[in-house]
Amino acid sequence: MIILEIFRRKSFFSRMKIDDIEAFVAVVRCHSLSQAAQELGLTQPAITRRIQSLEEVLGVELLDRNTKPPKPTEIGLRVREQCRAVLQEIDTLRELVAADLPPSGGLRLGLTQGIGEVALLDVLQDLRSTWEGLSPQVATGLSGRALLERVEREELDAAIVFLARGMQIPKSLEGRRLGSTRLVVVGRRADWTRKQYTLADCSAHGWALNPDGCGFRASLKRALAAQNLPFHVKLDTYGRDLQLQSVAQGQGLGLVPLPLLAHSAYRDALAVVPVKDFKLSIDLWLAHGPALGRRQDPVARFGACVADIFEHLDAHAPGLAA
Repeated sequence: MIILEIFRRKSFFSRMKIDDIEAFVAVVRCHSLSQAAQELGLTQPAITRRIQSLEEVLGVELLDRNTKPPKPTEIGLRVREQCRAVLQEIDTLRELVAADLPPSGGLRLGLTQGIGEVALLDVLQDLRSTWEGLSPQVATGLSGRALLERVEREELDAAIVFLARGMQIPKSLEGRRLGSTRLVVVGRRADWTRKQYTLADCSAHGWALNPDGCGFRASLKRALAAQNLPFHVKLDTYGRDLQLQSVAQGQGLGLVPLPLLAHSAYRDALAVVPVKDFKLSIDLWLAHGPALGRRQDPVARFGACVADIFEHLDAHAPGLAA
């Protein structure tokens, strides 16, 4: 009721600045003054001044500055929800008056590591050539889970991620499956010549994997734990090339979606290791928020472009499978 009463006051609207609202919402979303400043293209002092201005208009303290980073106060959390509603209404109004105009401005996209290394430049070129006024920004190198969380927090407009077969994107998001393949274990070609292996055969060799938060890593860890086998990671990095180079030199085993192996510069030095007790089918998903407005067509184009690249890679992958 306090919030509603504040918003009813005419004097409140005369002094309210949308930029101040956006700054406050960004700080709460990013959990950081510096990250919010970077997202909005401002300095940290400028973000601080905007929040102070909003606090002055409302007559309440929105952030607890005794914590690091500053956290929203109890009333700050309630104000944040109302501010988000205000910004959504403003976006709706902007979309209404610009409905007949082509998409323009920023488009924040996430692309799962691996696919990003293969498709990023082509995706950016396609979007920019289709809509001259569009400014796409793509985040890569993150786990699929982290990218989906950023879409949920509205830090990204859309993301493309790998998910294990049967998993779904969060219920708060919308999207579609772009393709499917399988995750394979890879090793140095000279070391793995048999027609079949087990996880027990592989365990002692160690692994070159993505850091914690990667769904592939989690699936392997569970499978090893189910057999009381050790989980020994020799290389812990998001760099796919570095992982596969390490594997090609005999420094353990790796996990990779089969189509991405076909694209690797190290493919001739690598072999798919047929592990009979670890088989994982995976899907490629496009996920986005429920209200895209004029961003709907660019997001759909983003998904279609990546799906085409993935399909092309997959067509060249079967010959690599054991």
